[in-house]
Amino acid sequence: MRIVPDISDARFDAAGALRSLAHAFNAREVDDETLDRVAAAARRLTGELDRGPRRERAIPSFDERKSHEPVLDGPRPQGMADRAVVGAANPVAAEIETTMDGDVAVTRVVFGAAFEGAPGRVHGGMVAAVLDDVAGYALGLVGEPGFTGTLEVVYRAPVPIERTIEFRTWIRGREGRKLFVEAEARLDERLLASAKLTMILVDLEHFRTHATELLDGGTERPR
Repeated sequence: MRIVPDISDARFDAAGALRSLAHAFNAREVDDETLDRVAAAARRLTGELDRGPRRERAIPSFDERKSHEPVLDGPRPQGMADRAVVGAANPVAAEIETTMDGDVAVTRVVFGAAFEGAPGRVHGGMVAAVLDDVAGYALGLVGEPGFTGTLEVVYRAPVPIERTIEFRTWIRGREGRKLFVEAEARLDERLLASAKLTMILVDLEHFRTHATELLDGGTERPR
C-alpha cells in the first residue's frame, strides 16, 4: 500500500480560506462585476488544481486508538481530516472543535451562511450529516472501524446559523458488531435535535476497500 503523506499546513489553510469564501459568497450581496471576477479566479484556480495527481485518503489505525481518546479534530488533525461534513482539510465542511467530557465527545460547531436552508436556519440535512459524523467518535472509543447502519434523527427546534451549537456523542451499548450510539445538538441548554444510530463494526481491510470494488464484486457485506 502506498504511504500517503500527512496533510500539510498549507492544505489546511487553503481549505479554511475556501470555506470562508463560500460563506462570504452566500452571505453577501455584491455586483455582477465582482461576481465575474470571482468566477474567473475560481476557474483559473480549478485549472491549477486539476493538474495535480489524484489524492488517496489516509486511513487511521483504529486499533491503536483503543483505550485512548478518539481521533479528535484540533488545529491540525490528521486521520481522515479531509473527510466530508466536518473534515478540517475539506473546504466544503463545517468547522468544528472537539473535546472529551468523560466518555462523551463534545463537539462545537458554528454553521456558516453556506449551510443556510430556511432563513437563518441550518439545512436539516446538514444537521443530520453532522450528527452522523460525530457519532464516528464512538469508533475511536472502541478502537474499531465501522459505518452507520441506521440513523434516526428527531428535530426539535431550529438550528441557527452563525451560532455555536454543541453536539454531544456517547455509546449506549453494543451487541456483537452492532454499536449503539446517541448524539444530540444543543444551543446553550436548549435541545435542538437528537439522534440514535446503529454503527456496524467491520475489519480494517473492509473499511479501506474502495466502494466500487465492493459493489462491482457483488458483495453483500455492510457498506
